[in-house]
Amino acid sequence: MKPDTSKRRRLLKREQPISRLFPNMVTIAGLCCGLSAIRFAMIPRWDMAVAFIIAAALIDGMDGRLARMLGATSLFGAQLDSLSDFVCFGVSPVLVLYMWQLNAIKGYGWAMVLFFSVCTALRLARFNTGLFDDQKQPWEKQFFTGVPSPAGGILCLLPLVLGLQYPNFHIPPVLIAAHVLLVGTLMASRIPTFAGKHIRIKHEFITPLILACTVLLVLFFIEPWLFLSGISIVYLLSIIFSVRKWRALSRQPQTPAPENN
Repeated sequence: MKPDTSKRRRLLKREQPISRLFPNMVTIAGLCCGLSAIRFAMIPRWDMAVAFIIAAALIDGMDGRLARMLGATSLFGAQLDSLSDFVCFGVSPVLVLYMWQLNAIKGYGWAMVLFFSVCTALRLARFNTGLFDDQKQPWEKQFFTGVPSPAGGILCLLPLVLGLQYPNFHIPPVLIAAHVLLVGTLMASRIPTFAGKHIRIKHEFITPLILACTVLLVLFFIEPWLFLSGISIVYLLSIIFSVRKWRALSRQPQTPAPENN
């Protein structure tokens, strides 16, 4: 029996508002930023390479929210976003590092490129399949499983960012390779990390938080590399607290997951 595709054909032929295309266009813009980082690394313009990967991360945080606001979420958009994340945060950052310093250790440096990219693919595959998991406890939504790919891509660049902040400070390529190995492992691991979109702020802390963000923005414009280094180190330290929080919540009485009828 042939599948009935008449409904699907009608949906494809139906006119769509152009606003539904905006989220996918934003995702493609992020993909172009990630690829452009490789081009600037070839020049070499290391500062621009880092800047374009940061831009890709900012865009990645926008496209999903834009799709939900416009009611334009789709399976196609989700898959496009995942593929873009792999290129922007699983390939571009580690290739930039390879062209910067990792090529000095030849085959071992390329092995780190392959390792990091595979870890990113595993991280994204786990995330995509986890979207269909209905057995999660409500508190588990406060955490990601492993370091998210955008955060992993930026963390991967930490040695380069430190090199831009302190040009006279030489980081041995072996230490850079060890750093890539660590970040890749954190991405592919099942270590719980905080999911920022589920963090709730009490009303009395909103004004101090806005002031703190303002100070951070000023620091970003004055000393961007120092800002990125500090944020990356703080994020790595936050993993310790996320694990402790996970363990504390997991010891509490669990609510039975709803059964599918």
